[in-house]
Amino acid sequence: MVLDQVDRRILGVLQKQGRISNAELSERVNLSQSACHRRVQRLESEGYIRDYVALLDARRMNVPSTIFVEITLSGQADEVLDAFEKAVSRIPDVLECHLMAGSADYLLKVVAENTEDFARIHRQYLARLPGVAQMQSSFALRTVFKTTALPV
Repeated sequence: MVLDQVDRRILGVLQKQGRISNAELSERVNLSQSACHRRVQRLESEGYIRDYVALLDARRMNVPSTIFVEITLSGQADEVLDAFEKAVSRIPDVLECHLMAGSADYLLKVVAENTEDFARIHRQYLARLPGVAQMQSSFALRTVFKTTALPV
């Protein structure tokens, strides 16, 4: 499936306002309601729209601190990588885990209430991850820019 400009406009609006009504969406992208609804259904079935979610406010949820953790493993064998990935995916405070090229093997995005809470997360979860040879944590001082919207 090739995305045309109307599909891209639909995706752009939905990324910013996922709860918009079909009537309002169709008006915003200059399409009839039925044609708009069919396009959204097609974008969903083709996998362009993966899910609809509510984005929570980290401060209101009492986890305002963001910590980026670089992890280097002791080896690169598939079983080491698989064991690490399986274990890290079960840590509730880890929002993202990326396999990296460069000096670290993985980069984690972790949220915590404060430094003491991160120390708990480190002791309870991170220090027990299998295959870890080295770990380096960096606290974000302030979020300058953050979006979930992909360029369309």
